[in-house]
Amino acid sequence: MISPAKRRLLAGLAGGAAMTLVLTGCVQSQREDGGDTGGDTAAPSDVDSTFTFAASSDPSGLDPAFASDGETFRISRNIFEGLIGVEPGTADPAPLLAESWETTEDGTSTTFTLKSDVTFHDGTPFDAEAVCANFDRWYNWEGLTATESLSYYYGNLFGGYAGDENALYESCSADDELTATVNLTRAFSGFIPSLSLPAFAMQSPTALEEYSADEVGGSEEAPEYSEYAEGHPVGTGPFTFDSWAPGESVVLQAYPEYWGEQGQVQEVVFRVIDDPTARRQALEAGDVDGYDLVAPADTAALDEAGFNVMQRDPFTILYLGLNQTVEELQDVRVRQAITHAIDREALVTQVLPEGTEVASQFIPPVVNGYNDAVTDYEYDPDRARELLAEAGYEDGFEIDFNYPVNVSRPYMPNPEQIFSALSGQLEAVGITVNPVADEWTDYLDLMRGSDDHGVHLLGWTGDYNDTDNFVGVFFGSPSNEWGFENDELFTALSDARQLPDPEEAGTAYQEINEQIAQFVPGVPLAHPAPSLAFDSRVTSYPASPVNDEVYNLIELSE
Repeated sequence: MISPAKRRLLAGLAGGAAMTLVLTGCVQSQREDGGDTGGDTAAPSDVDSTFTFAASSDPSGLDPAFASDGETFRISRNIFEGLIGVEPGTADPAPLLAESWETTEDGTSTTFTLKSDVTFHDGTPFDAEAVCANFDRWYNWEGLTATESLSYYYGNLFGGYAGDENALYESCSADDELTATVNLTRAFSGFIPSLSLPAFAMQSPTALEEYSADEVGGSEEAPEYSEYAEGHPVGTGPFTFDSWAPGESVVLQAYPEYWGEQGQVQEVVFRVIDDPTARRQALEAGDVDGYDLVAPADTAALDEAGFNVMQRDPFTILYLGLNQTVEELQDVRVRQAITHAIDREALVTQVLPEGTEVASQFIPPVVNGYNDAVTDYEYDPDRARELLAEAGYEDGFEIDFNYPVNVSRPYMPNPEQIFSALSGQLEAVGITVNPVADEWTDYLDLMRGSDDHGVHLLGWTGDYNDTDNFVGVFFGSPSNEWGFENDELFTALSDARQLPDPEEAGTAYQEINEQIAQFVPGVPLAHPAPSLAFDSRVTSYPASPVNDEVYNLIELSE
């Protein structure tokens, strides 16, 4: 009989056998109902039940609704659950706290049937009233809580807040204890898959009120989080929050009343180690059980030393952003010149992990709407110099180049090396680079909360398999990161996200990707394939292209 923990991910998937990456031998095997990983997994009482994972940075906070970074979401996925989950090993949506749902033909109303007998960690029942409380919370944000720096995902995907004529959300009703209906002002083809984002996880209405979750301070550039976000997150997931020592670790404990099977891991320690070399050394010393974002130079050596090394399927985009509030970058010829100045093939070959693909557009090839014939700007330094001269910069110009330090991201495993490679290529065509480096959390706040930056390194790990999750998030509305107004592009993206037919939507997004290529808001660089490494005692890890990895599914041998 398949365990409740596995059923949690498989419920409602027609004929879907779970796919999990078994680390012994680094191969992928299929679990049949009642199957195992080959007999190497020990009983829960026979293992060290503490799993220590080396995180590359602190979380930005503990409230996923106010987060957009991977390290916060890594922790959130173990504390919180959403109405919608992700089919194992894919980016496709699957039932989670909602066992099923039905959407009206016009796409504006969805009724969710909820899982029964689920409680939040504080004992609050999970029911339709709790669902509506979460939707209404997001919709009614105002002031600092309704800024790009904090409510990044809600603002981008739901169009606006209470009183905003562009708001997507209209209302939520608790039809009975386990039935909730969410009404939208217009169709949104990505509505269901978007709910798999940790930003839209269900949180205890009791705890949100008790710990003043929406009382944030500071500024958009440097927000100060609420008491809730700093130490009282309450969800329905397999683990509860225990402690957070900033700069050191976050500790979670197994939730004894979890509705599913808890598994072998009873304590999770996210140990903050920002340097990739130090993370490798911690694994080698036995101080951690695993880590993500393995440096490209370390994968072969770790594999040869007997550690379990694996790669996620690439579902990422690394890009060079071009902030058009900078005067020089307002000229499309300058933006084209920068694109021609960059040797993406050399970047992939020399700096990025094995398995990385060169990017020609801002979505991976597996996403609907990928345009095989999109305008591409080949590496051509001479053409770059010609375009700069045409734009009036025959002697070049100076510009800030922002990049993060002491962090690794799935789309950007080694930002300092990437910066070094790209800055040299820009200097070669006459663009003088002024390096501006920041720690990760400050860097992200700067990109989202201010337009005070120049060209910059950033990227994205797709959250679900929908084109809007890439180009819609980037270019669907004005933002501090990109600094441009383009009503034609904004309208095209708004129209495309309302198309329910996948084929029709795919055609629309192909045209949009060409429109983006002509406009050149940035330079798509690569689709990196991030690597993970684990101690040999980790016999199975639920690897996901969208990082939907919940640690009650980890299997250990000792």
